[in-house]
Amino acid sequence: MSTLAGKIDVLAVDAACSQDALSVTLNDGRVVSVPLVWFPRLADASSQRRSQWELIGGGIGLHWEAIDEDISVASLLHPENFVRMPVNTVPRRRARRATTAPRRKHALRK
Repeated sequence: MSTLAGKIDVLAVDAACSQDALSVTLNDGRVVSVPLVWFPRLADASSQRRSQWELIGGGIGLHWEAIDEDISVASLLHPENFVRMPVNTVPRRRARRATTAPRRKHALRK
């Protein structure tokens, strides 16, 4: 029995770009939104060129002919496997300060 027959793919059905994000609507109803800085060609393109996308592979990805950009749905769902994120967009974790009551100073006993 083939395992491919039972596999259900998540596909893109619509997309839109704002000034700073790409939002892709999936066939299961989810909307995935990612920062444009992840895709420099898309970020540098005019809003008109960003709006000129087409589905590829039946929805496995998106293609922008004018800027030669292809983005897969898989890369949006699992960016850690596909996208080189700019250093300044990766949140840094700060060390948390303890929230305990301040210690009292005790006089030295002799």
